[in-house]
Amino acid sequence: MNAARILPDLQCSLPCEDVRREMTGSFIIIGVINYVNVQQVPVTATRLCVFNRWTAGLGQFTECVRLIAPDQTTVLRKNEMKFELAGVNRNISNLTMFGQVEFKVAGVYYIEVSVDDVLKIRYPLVLKVMSAPQANPEQPPEAASAP
Repeated sequence: MNAARILPDLQCSLPCEDVRREMTGSFIIIGVINYVNVQQVPVTATRLCVFNRWTAGLGQFTECVRLIAPDQTTVLRKNEMKFELAGVNRNISNLTMFGQVEFKVAGVYYIEVSVDDVLKIRYPLVLKVMSAPQANPEQPPEAASAP
């Protein structure tokens, strides 16, 4: 019996600054994001990319990537993309680019990746406000030496 459709596995999901493609077709993932440090909020990110790679599936699917605010209910950005895997030994890489994302508060944001309404992964994206670097305290002027 041949399977007509097999839901794919999410091999990886990486938030990053950018993705480029070489002439060979290979991807270059630039600036994998562990957390976001900012000087103040609100702040606007020019671009936030999510690189997803799917494998071991068969059929046509819809990927959904969502960026969720720290309140865990507000969806800041959402992107849906259709893709197809022609065989279980194939894979496909999808790139979602969110432009001009405004982060209004510091805290833990979440990235959710689902396929055909089945949640595959949900992971945190921490945005921290860093304190301003402290200037070196002024040293008192050296006392003049008496001869």
